[in-house]
Amino acid sequence: MGKVTGFLEHQRLEEGYAPVKTRLKNWKEFVIGLNDEQSRVQAARCMDCGTPFCNSGCPVNNIIPDFNDLVYGGDWRNALTVLHSTNNFPEFTGRVCPAPCEAACTLNVNDDPVGIKSIEHAIIDRGWAEGWVLPQPPAAKSGKSVAVVGSGPAGLAAAQQLARAGHAVTVFEKNDRIGGLLRYGIPDFKMEKSHIDRRIAQMQAEGVVFRTGVLVGALPKGSKVTNDAGETVSAEQLKAEFDAVLLTGGAETSRDLPVPGRDLDGVHFAMEFLPQQNKVVAGDKVKGQIMATGKHVIVIGGGDTGSDCVGTSNRHGAASVTQFELLPQPPEEEDRPLTWPYWPIKLRTSSSHEEGCEREFAIATKAFSGSKGKLTGLTTVQVEFQNGKMIEVAGSEKLHKADLVLLAMGFTAPVASVLEAFGVERDGRGNARAGTDADSGYRTSSDKVFAAGDMRRGQSLIVWAIREGRQAAREVDQFLMGASALPR
Repeated sequence: MGKVTGFLEHQRLEEGYAPVKTRLKNWKEFVIGLNDEQSRVQAARCMDCGTPFCNSGCPVNNIIPDFNDLVYGGDWRNALTVLHSTNNFPEFTGRVCPAPCEAACTLNVNDDPVGIKSIEHAIIDRGWAEGWVLPQPPAAKSGKSVAVVGSGPAGLAAAQQLARAGHAVTVFEKNDRIGGLLRYGIPDFKMEKSHIDRRIAQMQAEGVVFRTGVLVGALPKGSKVTNDAGETVSAEQLKAEFDAVLLTGGAETSRDLPVPGRDLDGVHFAMEFLPQQNKVVAGDKVKGQIMATGKHVIVIGGGDTGSDCVGTSNRHGAASVTQFELLPQPPEEEDRPLTWPYWPIKLRTSSSHEEGCEREFAIATKAFSGSKGKLTGLTTVQVEFQNGKMIEVAGSEKLHKADLVLLAMGFTAPVASVLEAFGVERDGRGNARAGTDADSGYRTSSDKVFAAGDMRRGQSLIVWAIREGRQAAREVDQFLMGASALPR
């Protein structure tokens, strides 16, 4: 694939970034993608490795060597066809996927992997620019109807596949705009929402109907899940009106930190903070918006959501930003012979960290402190792991100044009320119990109700959501028609 000796002749070339001072002044994307020639050279590094582990490392099983070879040969349009054959939305994954394919790249055994994500990014951006991404309406209608509950990546992928199979698909979203956590979880500086909007337009031309502001079931009292619903639809109503129902909501139950002072004004979940800014960027007015401007911000949680809080706080003009991680600092370089081709644990520094952030590892929060009901600081202790147990380090307590604390420690489960409304049996983690093998086929315990994405597997990556949406669409199609020509 590519150039036989390309991996010996060319080094990995990273995508560029706009200068920090420039990008902190707005909410626009700042990644500078590879141009055509740079992409071609990067694709030339793809090895004729016999067993391309990148294919299996990618959750949607992108046919990576093939589109690399097509880019190397200058056949961009067919490269886009190959890319779209496994991935409905490469403009999403080309921007925000962590690229497990690159960790599995054979070249990564002893060198820098092929820049697969940057090539994917270049292919889809050129496809849109050239007008190659067009609606694909079905040749014939099936006469069957499907309700998709949730418009995140799993729901959108499933809806597009089912519409192309000829079914009448309606997507229900409780918020005021389509996109789920793509819309209200990922900051615009990582992915501008115009990418979602043009996919929606494509899907509408393919026959998908979108209904926003519609809550299926009911949110539990006191829920902090975002909700703009002006209409409520019961589970019974959906099951009566549609031939199949697919539940694809996100894992929106944030993991809490129940320590003294948790109720102080100034301690918030990340998913209270981030969606508000997305709404403001979209032109909405948010009453009482949580702002980091001039504040000492501490983000608790070292993952992607925490990093998004860092980047957003910096754009607000925070006085300082610090990120806490409970686990010890990982090595800067992984032990490749030990971990390849699997996803390695190593120190990952995001673009948001580079914009300004102190990072502390092996640290646990003991209590929040405040005055007159408002947060003023928090107390931490260093921890270490001994014999598989977390032990506090004696004498390591410390008081940190903090005006705003953002809890970004992951998500535990989807909103339970949706599953309860449909009478769906849940697993031990609170997700919909539905298997993926041929016998289970993404079916839940409720008749003609299916589940996919975070709703079924729990908090995961966008690329996993797309995979699950595509696979569930095939199972729904087979359930309705007795057979399916949709790819998995």
